[in-house]
Amino acid sequence: MTIDLQGQLAEHFGFDQFQPGQRAVIDCLLAGRSAAAVFPTGGGKSLCYQLPALLLPGVTLVVSPLIALMKDQIDALARRGIAARRLDSSLDAQAYREVMSQLRMGSLRLLYVAPERFNNERFRAAMASVRISLFAIDEAHCISEWGHNFRPDYLKLAGIARELKVERVLALTATATPPVLADICRVFEIESEDAVRTGFHRPNLQLLTAVVDAPERDARLIDALTRRPAGPGIVYVTRQQTAETLSAKLVAAGLPARAYHAGLDAPERSDVQEWFLASSTALVVATIAFGMGIDKADIRHVYHYNPPKSLENYAQEIGRAGRDGLPSVCQIFYCSDDLNVLENFVYGDTPDANAVVALVDFLFSSGEAFDLALYETANRFDIRPLVLRTLLTYLELDGYLAEGTPFYADYSFQPMVSSADILSRFEGERRQFLARLLAQASKRRTWFSINLEDSARQLGCARERIVKALDWLGEQQLLKVEVAGVRNCFRRLREPDNLAALAAELHCRMLKREGAELARLAQVLALIGSPACRSRQLSAHFGETLAHDCGNCSACLGESQPLPQRTARTIEDELATRLAPLLKSAGKTLGNPRSLTRFLCGCSSPALTRARLAKHALFGVLYEVPFAQVLEWSHALLTDAGRQARAQLSTEPEDVPAAAD
Repeated sequence: MTIDLQGQLAEHFGFDQFQPGQRAVIDCLLAGRSAAAVFPTGGGKSLCYQLPALLLPGVTLVVSPLIALMKDQIDALARRGIAARRLDSSLDAQAYREVMSQLRMGSLRLLYVAPERFNNERFRAAMASVRISLFAIDEAHCISEWGHNFRPDYLKLAGIARELKVERVLALTATATPPVLADICRVFEIESEDAVRTGFHRPNLQLLTAVVDAPERDARLIDALTRRPAGPGIVYVTRQQTAETLSAKLVAAGLPARAYHAGLDAPERSDVQEWFLASSTALVVATIAFGMGIDKADIRHVYHYNPPKSLENYAQEIGRAGRDGLPSVCQIFYCSDDLNVLENFVYGDTPDANAVVALVDFLFSSGEAFDLALYETANRFDIRPLVLRTLLTYLELDGYLAEGTPFYADYSFQPMVSSADILSRFEGERRQFLARLLAQASKRRTWFSINLEDSARQLGCARERIVKALDWLGEQQLLKVEVAGVRNCFRRLREPDNLAALAAELHCRMLKREGAELARLAQVLALIGSPACRSRQLSAHFGETLAHDCGNCSACLGESQPLPQRTARTIEDELATRLAPLLKSAGKTLGNPRSLTRFLCGCSSPALTRARLAKHALFGVLYEVPFAQVLEWSHALLTDAGRQARAQLSTEPEDVPAAAD
């Protein structure tokens, strides 16, 4: 049967024609093949799975790291009468039960989840019995280790797709360079002819850059915002504090501005987002936490108060402007003082070499099968959680470890009806099983706790059967079930020949990633300072060749400026004296050069957070000094301090026993 796609498009979405690339992707999916879609921001990627979801049997499972995108798209689908829901951390137990009930009844067409949702054993067990016709993966560039936004959980998605027997995959991204797209196709087994890339260049965006000194930047930005034609805008900044202070300055200048960043609580973030969507003049001063998934076509201005950390980030952020096709201005205000903060984000992710050694020793002395809590382990070894996930993923990819299904260590429940009432609903073996299961629970006040491993042994059943039973009882509102303490399971596949060599190799890979991120930042600086057409350079980065200069960017308008050298900074001698008491009291927390450098440059880490050193007066005292310079200074300081301490110990007299009475 031939499907009238044009008619379906008009009926369900109100469009009279497809955007470039959409029809090719949809035809591929309806033919039963997997596909990749590389469209610019605002190019209509979401329709490529939303329309097929209405035409295919079963459910379309959409994986996205963006809660804002999930909410925005589900609201839009609901207005069109399309059954779509999401599962994310903002849902309460009742909402979770409703979604899972709709999924099992087959009434959902689309279900949106974050990639971390697959770490939930209850969810994976539930999805095993659901027909998944389409597995759509948004922000698919996150799967590439050498992409600009690598997320270890994305590497699991190909295996999960096989495990759940999904019928076809759609990988979507706006920012895949040719090597990253090749990675995506390889991992998801997408044929090259089924990877659809549309033109990257958007001629309605004017790409401007301005080299400024820090004292004049605020005035330059305010002048630009007041002189430009009215319209909504986003001002991107690097730090949360900058978002707060700059938005206050814009308000004082008579501009309708509000701050948005991850430090705000969820209701306030939601309020700012709704305010922005409803306004024709609003300005949001935001970190990169804002804008992803925001469907607003009339954004006229995107300013970078601080430079983006990569060309991929830049393309994604400016791509939020002018989705209605009308002219929009995108301008970077470059100040060389910003480089230290941007570099510190990169350097702060790289763990100390000794921390990696300690982690490797721990992992390979934990038995053939073991489990761990990620945040607890990150704190223990002073390695950021995402970096820890990356290291564990490396060990999996290299065949040392295999990760199993994560589980919750702590299950508890509160009966909503009596045990007799629960058991009266069952007969035979199922009734006996539930009676024995409920007897395993230990009562607290009004809640019961249950150890699933011990219970599985006592009952002689698989742990999964207990999980499914508790989950079902919860959905039927016979029990109120709560879970906590997620732990990740691993199985050792082989022993390394040399633990120290393996740790050194892992640390080298982290240093290589550090270098790659710094190189991405260098690409941004090269674009800002180049005398060549901005649009041609940016398009070339993403694999598109423009035949002519755009005629509308800073370079084409003759406004290019060479980048100034960074101002040299000095580290005062008296800082070592001020640090001495802290180094003595902080012990191992600041005992290696990288940890001390993080502290001085204002980069957080699990150990610094645990020791509450981020509140210390000296935290970030050298944030204006390049990280590499501070690292060299810290190494010299700690080496001298250690030498002096050893010298002092060698000259102190030994304890003399007291004379006998």
